[in-house]
Amino acid sequence: MAGLKSLAKETAIYGLSSIVGRFLNYLLVPIYASAMSAASGGYGVVTEVYAWTALLLVILTYGMETTFFRFVNKEEENPKRVYSTVLLMVGTTSLAFAALCIAFLPQIAGAMGYAEHPWYVGFMAIVVAMDAFQSIPFAYLRYQKRAIKFASLKLLFIILNITLNLIYYVVMGGSDVMYAFLFNLVCTSTVMVLMLPLLKFGGGFDRALAKRMLKYSYPILILGIAGILNQVADKIIFRHVYKGSDASVQLGIYGAASKIAMIMAMLTQAFRYAYEPFVFGKSKDKDSKEMYAKAMKYFIIFTLLAFLAVEFYIDILKYILAPDYWEGLKVVPIVMAAEIFMGVYFNLSFWYKLIDQTKWGAYFSFAGCAVLIAVNVIFVPVYGYMACAWAGFAGYGVAMLLSYFVGQKKFPIAYDLKSIAFYVVAAVALFAVDRYLALQGWAGFVLGTVMLAFFVALIVKKEGIDLKSMLRRR
Repeated sequence: MAGLKSLAKETAIYGLSSIVGRFLNYLLVPIYASAMSAASGGYGVVTEVYAWTALLLVILTYGMETTFFRFVNKEEENPKRVYSTVLLMVGTTSLAFAALCIAFLPQIAGAMGYAEHPWYVGFMAIVVAMDAFQSIPFAYLRYQKRAIKFASLKLLFIILNITLNLIYYVVMGGSDVMYAFLFNLVCTSTVMVLMLPLLKFGGGFDRALAKRMLKYSYPILILGIAGILNQVADKIIFRHVYKGSDASVQLGIYGAASKIAMIMAMLTQAFRYAYEPFVFGKSKDKDSKEMYAKAMKYFIIFTLLAFLAVEFYIDILKYILAPDYWEGLKVVPIVMAAEIFMGVYFNLSFWYKLIDQTKWGAYFSFAGCAVLIAVNVIFVPVYGYMACAWAGFAGYGVAMLLSYFVGQKKFPIAYDLKSIAFYVVAAVALFAVDRYLALQGWAGFVLGTVMLAFFVALIVKKEGIDLKSMLRRR
């Protein structure tokens, strides 16, 4: 239980930075939505460029975060040498990427459809190169369990970015999309400067070690590409398969509405930051499988709780967006369900990482990605962005199920499926009641609060949580 308490504590710190950070980032949505109306398609541009950025970030880190944790925890490896070797590898490739993008910027921007605005692409190319490099010092902070330092740097970036965007888009009344990317560059550069003390190259570069790490990481890279495509492929290909003339407008509506569903991404990310070093650190313990099973159950419980909270209070949360984006709110529960699938899939993924068979992750992720892309290509021309939402649901669902069934053969873990099924059925039933009654205003707020309290009561009763004892300890 001490291991779970440590995991919970670190998840809380990472979660605070992630949740507060994402909440602050939500401020960008109404800022952009008011400065860039749905009809202008400006937010569609932001959505597409950031989708490309997410994909490139996975490619430029090429699985080295997970690889770092795997090798730095091996008794036969020198932690300083592992860290400096990874830093030099990712730093070199990131620098080369940025240089090539700037050298061929007109051609790249033209191919992406932004020939008239090449620095949309240029700014973000530099940003993604720095982000890739920074991922290694951030991983080092997690390895050292310096969660406060990690959270501080993450929040600094977000607060500075919000401030600059507020000044330009709200105080000055600007509307140029380019400044959204320029401010990101300024903030990323600021964090880069503050990270300089963490760049420790004293361990040198070990070529043999680098080869072993690359052998371990390349399946993770393939897995990561497939995984991120599951998140951004719909946004990247939307303009190419949507038949209407308002593709950027529709993409902007979908991208903005999906932001409300990102509470799931917050929880998954917070859990991942703490869970990855926890798993590799616990891998030698006799009770490790029991810990993984409990962590899975509690992860699902709390993501279901978050799902219901967003659903029940959607009439309040929708004010994050301007009214001309509200038509996209119908995607929110679908995108949230897809995010839950992704979180479960992430939890399941550790069986093949622990037995050094990361190729399985690539198989599962590409299967899910193939489903997602197929659904988008076939159904977006007919159903628009609703097909994007269902494509994510189907893609993550396939990857999750494949990982579970194969994992139970290769690295069996006794998950508490009975309890998990109970909570899922209860959450779906409450969701159905809310949708069936469709109460508005105060009536909907009160009903949602009562049903949310009922779900919490189910958790407390079934898990045997002694609230009185917890309150007395406080």
